[in-house]
Amino acid sequence: MTDFTTAEWADITPIELDDGSNSEAMPLATIAYPPEYLEATAYLRAVMAANEMSDRALSLTQEVISMNPAHYTVWIYRAKILFALDKDLSEELSWLNDVSLKYLKNYQIWCVHHTRQSRRAESNINISSRHHRQVLLSSKSHFPTFPPKEADFLMEMFAQDSKNYHVWTYRHWLVRHFKLWDQPRELEDVEALLKADVRNNSAWNHRYMLRFGPRDTSPDAGMVNAGDMTTAPTDKGRLPLVDEDVIDGELKFAQEAILRAPENRSPWWYARGVLRAAGRGVGEWEGFATGFVSEGAVKSSHAVEWLADVYAESGGATDAVRMLTMLKEKYDPIRKNYWDYRIRKLDQVA
Repeated sequence: MTDFTTAEWADITPIELDDGSNSEAMPLATIAYPPEYLEATAYLRAVMAANEMSDRALSLTQEVISMNPAHYTVWIYRAKILFALDKDLSEELSWLNDVSLKYLKNYQIWCVHHTRQSRRAESNINISSRHHRQVLLSSKSHFPTFPPKEADFLMEMFAQDSKNYHVWTYRHWLVRHFKLWDQPRELEDVEALLKADVRNNSAWNHRYMLRFGPRDTSPDAGMVNAGDMTTAPTDKGRLPLVDEDVIDGELKFAQEAILRAPENRSPWWYARGVLRAAGRGVGEWEGFATGFVSEGAVKSSHAVEWLADVYAESGGATDAVRMLTMLKEKYDPIRKNYWDYRIRKLDQVA
């Protein structure tokens, strides 16, 4: 802990916390902060008020973060100091790795704000619009190319929690920022994670983004044309150029995953996205889906839904209603109201 009685801090007058306790209108509840935290943040307020960019202020931010890693303001201040003093950001990343592994879901480290400011050139970085790790990696002078160790660390994070939303959101940003769509490591990591857990929907989502997402710096990592109001709904997600070998390979990959876990929704919906990207219909998979549905045993409710869509698209309303009724009454009754809605829509068309 910092000793604020030393000569190093003699020129600073701490700014105490004003939680309203000394006002006429007493607060309903006050937070019982530890004395060492109150002292550290009092000095932090003072150096922040003076906009001090110094090593002692940087050390103080680290101390406050160790006591309260969710302190949003101190992270912003720390980033400003790092750039003002031209610190080695590789060393900062090394320190941040340890903090990240200790606080796996810390919002201030990972979560990305997609704003116009966050896509500005390095010379005009808006630190307040983003969170710490993205701020560091956005500096082109420090990281002109993707640092290879970053992928290793992300896999270390996924080993702790393979569905950590903050880390996946950050990895999406990395792909767009460093243009990593075709980097073999990205697909290799996704396949390793899906091999370990085929139900990892975050990994499926990342795989789709790599294969079929918009290849620009757009914050929309979903379907191509998804945000284009001039694109017809039936054309959203459809690629302007299609590599049929890639499409066939992804469909085969999805089928193999479905065979491992037929009731896992992720690969079924992944396959829908792949077919849409290629401009193909769900009818292409009628034979595959039928293999999971028989009168005596249904191995996948998602296959039943798939067949309902196949029949509906081909004009077989009666068969489609039969599939939807099976879902409503036996295989997915928790969504009964939704299946009733689908049946009514088919009746209206008929």
